[in-house]
Amino acid sequence: MKSKALAIFDFDNTLFDWVHVWYSCFKAMMDEVEAKTGLSIQDLADEIRPVHQIHGTSEYAFLLEAIPSLQVHLDRQPAGEVFAEAIQAFRKTRRKELRLYPGVADALLRIKGRGARIAIYTESQSFYSFYRLKRLGLDGVVDRIYTPPDHELPDGFMEEGRRHYAREFYHLRHTEQRHTPRGELKPNPDLLQQIITDFGVAKDEAVYVGDSRQKDVAMAEDANVDYAWASYGEAQETEAYEMLKLVTHWTDDDVRREAEIRARKVDAKIELKKSIIELFDHYRFSDYNA
Repeated sequence: MKSKALAIFDFDNTLFDWVHVWYSCFKAMMDEVEAKTGLSIQDLADEIRPVHQIHGTSEYAFLLEAIPSLQVHLDRQPAGEVFAEAIQAFRKTRRKELRLYPGVADALLRIKGRGARIAIYTESQSFYSFYRLKRLGLDGVVDRIYTPPDHELPDGFMEEGRRHYAREFYHLRHTEQRHTPRGELKPNPDLLQQIITDFGVAKDEAVYVGDSRQKDVAMAEDANVDYAWASYGEAQETEAYEMLKLVTHWTDDDVRREAEIRARKVDAKIELKKSIIELFDHYRFSDYNA
């Protein structure tokens, strides 16, 4: 059994069910929008996609004020007031549905308790990843999180009255944050190698865990880094995934790139089928001495 001093995790659908959380929150919000305006998700999808594409995320927090067909309902009033019920439905659902997969908290604390370091490498932007890291109780458990640069926030967002939480909530207190280069995405093995280099450990002291065979496993293999495929988190062709595709931030170029990635045959040698706890069947963790 190989000994590791650094565990690097994908975040979404590896430590928690991102697709389920996104779908539950987005649907709750848009159901309230439909009740108020008569406009369904299907009616607005062609206007939602370009907004998501502009900002590079399918969870743009300021979506309602950017949808053209909703402008007549806003009538120059803040979306937070006009669609207060919709925004509240989103937040209420998020509080209910956002939780770690079973076994994740125990696994991370077990790794930490052995003296190893923990990093997260995600393609979700900082603004959203930080919220989840804090809400999931991982600020400080995770040593460092790597995210792409954020989209710009609306003018005056950080002023009192615009934001939902106090200013300090939008920053991590204990986990260090670093940006990945803008436009660089998985499965780029150089990014994974850079994370390992940042921690000052050798490749054979690190292990990477992610839910995507084509992105996460392929990246680790190309970087010659040990890995575990978290197949328990792989997104399926569910209603949630179909809605995500309907309003996705992916451009046509992104879709073509994804098709090329999926065309690559990747056979994962180590698979976590039911829980992240299975990681300890393959690797043990020890003191980080860099």
